[in-house]
Amino acid sequence: MTEGRIIALVPAAGVGARALRPDEPARPKQYRLLDGQAVLRRTVLALLAEPRIAAVRVVVAPDDALAAEVLAGLPRTECLPCGGATRADTVEQGLLQGDWREDDWALVHDAARPGLPLEALARLIDTCLEAGRGGLLALPVADTVKRETSPEGGALTAPAAHSVAATLPREGLWLAQTPQLFPAAQLLQALQQARLSGLLVTDEASAVEALQVQPLLVPGAMANMKLTWPADFEWMEKWIS
Repeated sequence: MTEGRIIALVPAAGVGARALRPDEPARPKQYRLLDGQAVLRRTVLALLAEPRIAAVRVVVAPDDALAAEVLAGLPRTECLPCGGATRADTVEQGLLQGDWREDDWALVHDAARPGLPLEALARLIDTCLEAGRGGLLALPVADTVKRETSPEGGALTAPAAHSVAATLPREGLWLAQTPQLFPAAQLLQALQQARLSGLLVTDEASAVEALQVQPLLVPGAMANMKLTWPADFEWMEKWIS
């Protein structure tokens, strides 16, 4: 497959309410500070460390007044104020903006994963370009997996005590991370089809899978954790210090 440009999209239109402590003012988690720098800036810097990424496009909410200031001075970086109500909407809008070419690749990375190691990013790009198909960073499940009793609508809530309903086999299970890298035209088609069919997708790979395509699973890294709970910020602070 012809190697077009790799353009990174960072969906950053969400609030990230789960990351807030009860006594904190409401503020998107991508703007919280880690060792003096905003999470979003650290995330973009991790992407810019890979010279094959031609541009980083951060997709924010139309009324976002912080992103431009946080990202000021970074090369190959721009803000797109066209984020939507969901992650899928935000990524789709990012794919509809700008000068995408037919052979470009879209590399989508969570704004709240500032610990992405360069070697993991390079491994994903190398693997996908060599195979000519999309893929994602992921980690094999190492721990025993439990299902709780009567989860309330599948909603993710703050860590608390729950009762075990069942133990699930972990063989063949992986925990999806980002970046996720796909041909841009394929990813746009997948997201548009998912929206039109009412399919709920929680990452780019799940949308592409609905096209009967099997993305590649590329080993990720523990440092590439997603900042979700308040305690995650404390762990990441120690990791980067």
